[in-house]
Amino acid sequence: MERLGESARRLLAASGVPDPGPLSAVADVWGASVGDAIARVAWPKRFSRDGTLHVATVSSTWAFELSRLAPEILSRLRATLGDAGPTALKFAPGPVPEPAAELADSFQPTHPAASPADRELASRIAASVTDPELRELISRAASASLATTRGDRTFC
Repeated sequence: MERLGESARRLLAASGVPDPGPLSAVADVWGASVGDAIARVAWPKRFSRDGTLHVATVSSTWAFELSRLAPEILSRLRATLGDAGPTALKFAPGPVPEPAAELADSFQPTHPAASPADRELASRIAASVTDPELRELISRAASASLATTRGDRTFC
């Protein structure tokens, strides 16, 4: 008795559809090769005849950024897949699958806590606002902004 998968591959090949095996192999190792952050914004779409892997990204900005990382990504894929890996990478905006529920739940951006100095400066910024409710909202927003700005400057 023949396995259904083999029959499907044979029928697809006869119809001119490329073998899904190489793309499936790449999809299996994609997240481990590129990391969760990139796997959320880029996904392997298809192989060209010359072995180029076309990757869909959520935006043209990501396509540009990932094209700059292409040599490193290609190296990781080739290290994992050997000769079955792609020969080149090409990134372009396109549909990217939603992350698995457990992955989406585990990715929660962290926001640095406001320091007492941040809260004090935020209170001084908002002090001229006469409406107490609005003053409090502005103070909290400024405090969070100051903490985030400080948290973004990891080189300082």
